[in-house]
Amino acid sequence: MGNRFDVPEADAFTRVYWDAAAEGQLLIRRCGACARAHHYPREFCPYCWSEDVTWEEASGLAGLYTWSVVHRNDLPPFGGRTPYVAAVVDLAEGPRMSTEVVGEAGGGSPSGLRAGLELVVAFREGVPVFRPAP
Repeated sequence: MGNRFDVPEADAFTRVYWDAAAEGQLLIRRCGACARAHHYPREFCPYCWSEDVTWEEASGLAGLYTWSVVHRNDLPPFGGRTPYVAAVVDLAEGPRMSTEVVGEAGGGSPSGLRAGLELVVAFREGVPVFRPAP
């Protein structure tokens, strides 16, 4: 992923995730032993420690759990994006995910945000972000 500051460096394990995101797909991991889904991608289940986990395409639907409007961030490339809405969402499949809310209710304006707001995944330069559902 080169010299980009806002995308983690892909390794042999996470390359599947980042390649899918570049194609507009959000992947999560699901455990074959306990059937629970998790995110961020790990090679083992964080609930039962099984290594029987596989990739699964997420629906892209989520509910807003919490958020914060960031007005100052000196780290590149975020300084040029302020204000922005850093958020945690509850994916429809169960896991919580750290992300950014963009669009009408995002974009640094908390006026349209509320806990439980229905969101849908979008992608900005291969990075999953969320916007209000239509």
